[in-house]
Order: sequence, then structure tokens, then C-alpha cells
Amino acid sequence: MPTANATTRLLYVMDPMCSWCWGFAPVIAQLVELAADYGVDTEIRVGGLRQEHQPLSPDKRRYILQHWQTVAATTKQPFNFAQGLGPDFIYDTEPACRALLAAQQLDQANNTAQRWSYLKTLQTAFYCQAQTLTEPVLIQLAQRCDYPSAEFIELLSSDCLKQQTEQQFAWVRQLPSSGFPSVFISHQQQLLLLTNGYQPAEQLAPQLRAWLMTHA
Repeated sequence: MPTANATTRLLYVMDPMCSWCWGFAPVIAQLVELAADYGVDTEIRVGGLRQEHQPLSPDKRRYILQHWQTVAATTKQPFNFAQGLGPDFIYDTEPACRALLAAQQLDQANNTAQRWSYLKTLQTAFYCQAQTLTEPVLIQLAQRCDYPSAEFIELLSSDCLKQQTEQQFAWVRQLPSSGFPSVFISHQQQLLLLTNGYQPAEQLAPQLRAWLMTHA
């Protein structure tokens, strides 16, 4: 395996509570593994899909659940349609995004597998187990992924991390593409778009491999 290429990274732009990002989970897993084969690390950038303050109306809930049906049919990822987006659910993804940033900062010995495990745990809890990703739930899920509880709680509630989360949202908003998921190749201070929106691994993996063979 080649040594790590510090000048090239794969950037995964997403939101833990974005349904297309959940649908894309098996695809990004293959892309991360492929990039690692060429010594290229993958960094997650969170975008802040929704920051609402009122519970979903019944019409809005039906609309989103219909959207989930489309994602499920396209990607074959599982969804809990019966219990998802329960009564009084407020669609605010900032806490989950902030928790994912906290996890990345606390990864032990640069254990990138740990952050991917936490991301999958968040997505599974929300989409399959119908859990609302409040801060107490986010902390419990972090403990399940072996993050140190006291450190995670302190970082999650820190003003510094809240500012970093907002800064990352702002960085994502200024990207030349909109929507999640998006994957970029960061190379020599340039961003090359691999995909904006869901595409299957059979389409993306050959494109990424061809690029890595000539550049990484």
C-alpha cells in the first residue's frame, strides 16, 4: 500500500440526517476504501441540512417520508417508515453535525475507522431505529463507539466547537455545488468534483480509481 498522501484528500460533504447521505453510505464506504488503497485519506465535512425550530407539520412529515421512499427504492437502504419523524419532531441537524465533528477531533491515534463507525451509528439510529438525535442520545451513541464520555460531553457543549460547526456550514455553502451528498478530490489546493448527489458505486469507483492511478 502506498504511504499516506498528505497533499491529496477525498472530501465527503454530507449531513448525518440527510436521507440521500444514508442511501449513499455503502457507496462512500467503497470510495473510502479505494482511496485508502492509494494512501489517500477521507475527511468528512458537515453541511447543516436543516436548522428548524418548530415541530414538523403532518403535511411536511408526509412529504419527507415520501422522499425517504424514493431514497429507499433507489439505494435499497433500510428505513423505519412507521416510526420515523415521530410526534413533535424538530428537524434540526446542527447537534448531529456538531457531534460528528467532535468525534473526528477525538479519534484516538487518528483512527479514521472510529469516525465512520460513529457516523453509521448516528444514521442507523435515526433512519432505522427512529431515534431523535438529541444531545443525550448523541452522547450515548458516542459511548457505544468507545469515545471517552467526559471528553466527548465537554467538547460537544463547547462554544469553540459550536463556532467550528457554523464555520464548516459556511464553508460548505460557498462550494460550487449544492446538495448532499457531494464528494470532492482535494489536490494541489484545488477541489475536483467527483459527484454532487447520489450515484452508485459502479459509476463512481472506476472514475475515482482512474484519477488515483494517475495523480495519487
